[in-house]
Amino acid sequence: MERVIKSGLGWRIGWNPTAPEFKGLVGTDDWAFELTEAELNDFCRLLAQLADTMRQIATELMDEEKIACEAESDLLWMEVEGYPHAYNLRLILKTGRCAEGQWNDSAVPGLLQASVMLKVF
Repeated sequence: MERVIKSGLGWRIGWNPTAPEFKGLVGTDDWAFELTEAELNDFCRLLAQLADTMRQIATELMDEEKIACEAESDLLWMEVEGYPHAYNLRLILKTGRCAEGQWNDSAVPGLLQASVMLKVF
């Protein structure tokens, strides 16, 4: 498999299986940082978990209610905040590089879809 970079309005995600250390990339139109393979795997897994949680909780909330949910691994912390159908995403790396990023609610659906398909070949 060759290097892949997927992008949309307000998001981008990449995978380079031949890179020596930092095989992943996440970002927006304005910023990006590289991730190790383990960090990228955790990012994709936690993003899917948070999206699933938001879908499940939608029936429990009133239309005007916002919610925040967070998930973390040893490598990173993530949070979604907003409405079950439209929420922002925050990411903080907990490793030596210590980076932080955020995606607006309009970018999250595309990023989520791309993260699921990133390594499919």
